[in-house]
Amino acid sequence: MPPPRKIDLLPKELRDWLKAELEERGFAGYEDLAEALNFRLEAEGMDVRIGKSAIHSFGKEHAEFVKYQEQASAWAADWMQGNGLEEEAQRHNVLFQMITTLAFKVMQGQMTKKAEEIDPKELHFLGRMLKDVMSSSGIREKLMQDEREMVAREAREAERAELQDALQAGVASGDVNVDAAKAARAVMGFD
Repeated sequence: MPPPRKIDLLPKELRDWLKAELEERGFAGYEDLAEALNFRLEAEGMDVRIGKSAIHSFGKEHAEFVKYQEQASAWAADWMQGNGLEEEAQRHNVLFQMITTLAFKVMQGQMTKKAEEIDPKELHFLGRMLKDVMSSSGIREKLMQDEREMVAREAREAERAELQDALQAGVASGDVNVDAAKAARAVMGFD
């Protein structure tokens, strides 16, 4: 196992500051950022210096994380909105975003592996985690209710079409008076 990177050994406050600076600077200006970071390290009495290449490597990782977080957030919002779950999404957005960000991070790690290095158990647990989040938030129940309503609506529309066809056939055969058929259509809301 390789030794930890210097950046990973920094206090959390400095790593958070570095992440914020990277984002603010558009993941550029690594030379100036290295100078600013080393100045802060010196001011805090830490006897460590971090070069621009180390910051660049850390910045690249953080940029990918930010990108995946934004993609995960956009995907979650689109998916929930597309399924009519805006209210549910508001209540569970933070949890879902955290889980999807974590899931993207795990998937990112899996994507760098060769096929034979991927542990199917990790993928199984990832899928299970997402399933559990969806189930616990009521999303599954909402989708099932929407499905039941859609099936019922389609059944009503099919029945309505059958009634219209039967009424039309009755008029065509002379079994139903044209005025009576018109009145029936009005009563049933066909017109």
